[in-house]
Amino acid sequence: MFEADLVNSARALLDACRSQRLKLATAESCTGGLVTGVLTDIAGASDVVERGFVTYSNDAKIEMLGVPAAVIDRHGAVSAAVALAMVEGALKHSRADVAVSVTGIAGPGGGTPQKPVGLVYIAAHRAGSDAVAHRFQFNDMSRQAIRLASVREVLRLTREVIEQ
Repeated sequence: MFEADLVNSARALLDACRSQRLKLATAESCTGGLVTGVLTDIAGASDVVERGFVTYSNDAKIEMLGVPAAVIDRHGAVSAAVALAMVEGALKHSRADVAVSVTGIAGPGGGTPQKPVGLVYIAAHRAGSDAVAHRFQFNDMSRQAIRLASVREVLRLTREVIEQ
C-alpha cells in the first residue's frame, strides 16, 4: 500500500522505539491518519503504536487533544504553536512516551500568501525532554505528494527525537 521508503522508515522508527521500550502516539491533521497507517501497515506495530488521533478540524483539535481555542484563533491551525499544542495533547491524552503531530495545508486550495499550499508544521515530543517543532514548505507538489512528504518528515523527525 505504501512506498518502500516509507515502510522502511516506519520500520526503523518502530525498531528505535522497541529498543528503548517506548510507546508512540500520533496527532494528525493534514495527513489524515497516514502516519499511523504506515506504522500499522507493519505487522507487530501494536507493541509500539499506542494510539493515533486524526484531528482534521479545529473542533477535533480542541476536543480530542485539548488545544486551546485561543491558540488556534491567534496563530491559525497551521502554525508551530498549534503543532506543539497538538503534540502536548497527544502525550497528555495517551499512555505514550513519545508523540508526534502534523498540521499543514495540502491543497490544492486553502493557501494564502502568508500560509501557502505546502506549508506544514511537525512537532515531536519525548516525555521528559523539550518538544521540538519544525516548519516545512513543500512547493510545486500535488496534494498527495505534500501529504506523503509530510509523512516522510514525521517519521524522520520522530526517530531523531527518540535517538537523542
